[in-house]
Amino acid sequence: MAGRRRTETLTPEQVLARHSDGPSTGVFTDGSCEPNPGPGGWGWVWVEDGVIIAEGAGGDPDTTNNRMELKALVEAYRALPEDAHVTVYSDSQLCVNTINQWAAGWERRGWKRKGGEIKNLDLVKQLWVISGARPGVKLEWIKAHDGSRWNEYADALASVAPRR
Repeated sequence: MAGRRRTETLTPEQVLARHSDGPSTGVFTDGSCEPNPGPGGWGWVWVEDGVIIAEGAGGDPDTTNNRMELKALVEAYRALPEDAHVTVYSDSQLCVNTINQWAAGWERRGWKRKGGEIKNLDLVKQLWVISGARPGVKLEWIKAHDGSRWNEYADALASVAPRR
């Protein structure tokens, strides 16, 4: 949900009935937190040709949106076999840039960055290790809340998780 308040919370079933756009194959992840910080949730769904292969969701009573975005990615990568060849989609540019651009340099510098501390370092390190063990998995950014069916589905999983 990356910093944007939702006007309506849909269930995963409502998302499937309402949305049909976007990629039909991949792993889609999302995290949410309302208020931020506060109770939050994460969710992911793995689909191939529009068919759900697996999904997961969970929550935390006291967290932040960025932690939930990272947790969704960690759990999605954990669900994938090491020889998987799939694209993982996240609507968090921060998370995508963290793994695709910044983490390698931070690791070389002893997990330090020029601008100060690395927030959520525990989850960043987990994601860095897990993603490195799956070289056939590509992480890409996807625009949030634009009607992409499976991104909206992951958002719905993340949104209902704190209420379960």
